[in-house]
Amino acid sequence: MKEQKERNELLIEGRNAVLEAFRSGKPIDKVFILDGCQDGPIRSIVREAKKHDTILNFVAKERLSQLSETGKHQGVIAFAAAYEYADIEDMFELAKERGEDPFLLILDNIEDPHNLGAIIRTANLAGAHGVIIPKRRAAGLTSTVAKTSAGALNYTPVAKVTNLVKTMEELKERGLWFVCADMDGETMYRVNLKGPIGLVIGNEGEGVSRLVKEACDFTASIPMKGDIDSLNASVAAGVLAYEIVRQRTM
Repeated sequence: MKEQKERNELLIEGRNAVLEAFRSGKPIDKVFILDGCQDGPIRSIVREAKKHDTILNFVAKERLSQLSETGKHQGVIAFAAAYEYADIEDMFELAKERGEDPFLLILDNIEDPHNLGAIIRTANLAGAHGVIIPKRRAAGLTSTVAKTSAGALNYTPVAKVTNLVKTMEELKERGLWFVCADMDGETMYRVNLKGPIGLVIGNEGEGVSRLVKEACDFTASIPMKGDIDSLNASVAAGVLAYEIVRQRTM
């Protein structure tokens, strides 16, 4: 399966192994548990998952068998992140160290790990201070993401949050304003992209979700002269990020 191939070395199988991974502080993105299984070790894993706000999936035995590499999953499989997630505060500290206005990328519905890795790479090269992704409907920090980022994941903080809209509202209180990439928005050259800013990018199929878009202050579009109507998400992120760089250096 695609999910397994992308994450295989991050797979943790078995009750003790998963429980120890939680207790050791290893970042766990998702846990798959055999539906209906409620014995002591499983209940402990569920408690740990809830404590760490990890996504829980209760699935049929066939699904676990598909995911399993060893065939000895004991009713539980976890996917661990390849890298530690950062705190948003780390991003503000990085901006402060550089003496710059905060510049963050907020990613909505970016589920392709290659796109996520490419965006993190662009964020680093464009001088962004961090990338924020949601817990659900998003790629996590898998080894594929790390490889595609070409090392940028070592330098660019990535935070994972439960609610993008709530996070954006909190960041507005700290002085940020948000521009959303949208085909129907104002041409990016006409939008003032200076100051503390969050650039919001959605996937090329569905774009930014309605609630996240409504939380943005402005929308900006990329001029397109061809016969198709959308860019790959990582390319769109790069074009808009460098328009922000251009305006900041004027």
